[in-house]
Amino acid sequence: MHPMGRVFAVVALFEAFTWAGLLVGMYLKYHAAEPTTAGVALFGPVHGVAFMVYVVVTVLAAVKLRWPWWAAVLALLAAVPPLVTLPLEWWFKRRGLLGARPAA
Repeated sequence: MHPMGRVFAVVALFEAFTWAGLLVGMYLKYHAAEPTTAGVALFGPVHGVAFMVYVVVTVLAAVKLRWPWWAAVLALLAAVPPLVTLPLEWWFKRRGLLGARPAA
């Protein structure tokens, strides 16, 4: 795997982890017997930063690893619904998109 592919994989995992934390925080805020906002207060800003880092790393990876346009768009869209960056990263790994690609 290319070093940029590894960075993308780590950032995708972190983005998904913060999404999960935010979802748990929202559950505790709105559905727990004793509501608390601590989870949202913690994971909200952390996920916001993780999302922005994911977008930047995705654009850099798309350029460095010479992804086709559809892969770059799909990777960017994967950050919007919860936890989709994980299966996308696994799929990209299987397709060889996280390794070095030959020049056209």
